[in-house]
Amino acid sequence: MAKKAIVLEGGSLRCMFSAGVTDIMMEQKIEFDGLFGVSAGALTGVNYVSRQIGRTAKVNLDYVNDKRYLGLRNFMRRKGIFNFDFLFGDICDTLVPLDKKTFHESSCCYTAVATSCLTGKPLYFEKSSCQDIYSAIRASASLPLFSPIVLVEGIPCLDGGVSDSIPYQRAIEEGYEKIVVVTTREHGYRKPQVSHAMAKLYTRVYRKHPNLVRQLLEIPRRYARQLDELDRLEAQGRVYVLRPPKPITISRTEKDLYKLRALYQEGRDTCLQQLEALSHYLDTSFSPRKL
Repeated sequence: MAKKAIVLEGGSLRCMFSAGVTDIMMEQKIEFDGLFGVSAGALTGVNYVSRQIGRTAKVNLDYVNDKRYLGLRNFMRRKGIFNFDFLFGDICDTLVPLDKKTFHESSCCYTAVATSCLTGKPLYFEKSSCQDIYSAIRASASLPLFSPIVLVEGIPCLDGGVSDSIPYQRAIEEGYEKIVVVTTREHGYRKPQVSHAMAKLYTRVYRKHPNLVRQLLEIPRRYARQLDELDRLEAQGRVYVLRPPKPITISRTEKDLYKLRALYQEGRDTCLQQLEALSHYLDTSFSPRKL
């Protein structure tokens, strides 16, 4: 039987789309042998592997307006706009508990993608071999300029999206034959080029990490190449891509609960509408369940 993988792009709170998609997949009992998550996609992927339907949405909806989770005060105190100490501490342990036992015992090979600040290249941390997978997930979701550098196995790391925004190629290299890619941007989207002012800021802030700076400046061009290649692979039937049907207008730090709920529902609706085609691509015999 063909090995199946799911790849989750990041995008901070745009992951509410991915949350809707993956919740439908869990409800429909769609399973994968591997999962590759970048940034917020890595966070969403944890809840897919732990089989906790609705957890990604609940965490974001319940705590996006909680100053302990998101806000400038966190940036002033911890140099990170998202308080990962609170997320991986109080939230994961008691408020909205993560089922760590199911996560670690799952046969699904979970991989969080981070970027090495030393080389600027992507690092792929797999839960069965990484010494501290939660540090790797934290690093994967640590936005440049808005988060502190995270040490993972002694390597200073930041957001995986800096070096590999959509790691479908890694899934191909690891031998997965059926690959479902969930993006958080609509078809045809392209990132704007890095402005001169932002380039200067990157250079100043990360002056000790020139390889990281080069990768940051290259993001728009690399992302465009990845999307072009995804189009080719999709046309060949090599991958199956689930995308938002229209442009996502929410910000990375969106606090409007109505907009976040709407995006979550859009993810659910998109997946539901494509269940038959997805089943055909995965060569599975599951029948859509009534929800």
